[in-house]
Amino acid sequence: MENGFSAAMRSRTAGLLARTIAMPFNAELAAGTLARDRFRRYIVQDALYLAEYGRALALIASKARAPSHVAWFAKAAEGIITAERSLHDHYFAGYGLTPAEAAAVEPSPACLLYTSFLLVAAHQEGFAVGVAAVVPCFRVYWDVGRHIAATAAKDNPYRAWIANYSDPAFGTSVASVESIADAEAAAGGEPLRARMAHAYLRAAQLEWMFWDACYSGEDWPVRISSGIK
Repeated sequence: MENGFSAAMRSRTAGLLARTIAMPFNAELAAGTLARDRFRRYIVQDALYLAEYGRALALIASKARAPSHVAWFAKAAEGIITAERSLHDHYFAGYGLTPAEAAAVEPSPACLLYTSFLLVAAHQEGFAVGVAAVVPCFRVYWDVGRHIAATAAKDNPYRAWIANYSDPAFGTSVASVESIADAEAAAGGEPLRARMAHAYLRAAQLEWMFWDACYSGEDWPVRISSGIK
């Protein structure tokens, strides 16, 4: 529903979306000028992120009451493992990386913060709040992907990424998860809607932080000699 929870959240985060689209990582990706080392860092961190995002989707599926929702989130979790992995493997090959080597990289602080937030929301906050927490990853990538597809330079070296997130099939998934969030918000009381809104807004912030960290090369400010790399 256009006047439902998801539309309200898109309105509240419109300014942040504009900043996300304009941030150097996405502006340079659209222009095809994003440095290879920055995209390499991103694609490795994204693989680490999506492994945990898939777990969050599976947890949400386990909390769903409607069989159709169980099926939808379980299928979405499977899609993360298959379709997204295929995209990552495409770029890993170009960088001479194996999936095992990428998996051995330590998540950045922003990546760990984001995935931890999603897993806590999915595990502790219940179905509706868990759904609200995962919607921004769908919505922001769809909006950013379409914008970049419309403005991308010809022969863009990142065209496989652009095609993935501007694909109408991905847009169908975005509409589906937003519809589920809308129904949960409409059926719940104001306290539940407030918790859903908080989860959505925090996840939207973390989307920006994730991309910014990949561009800046954010690392842990202190290290310990305990085998952590």
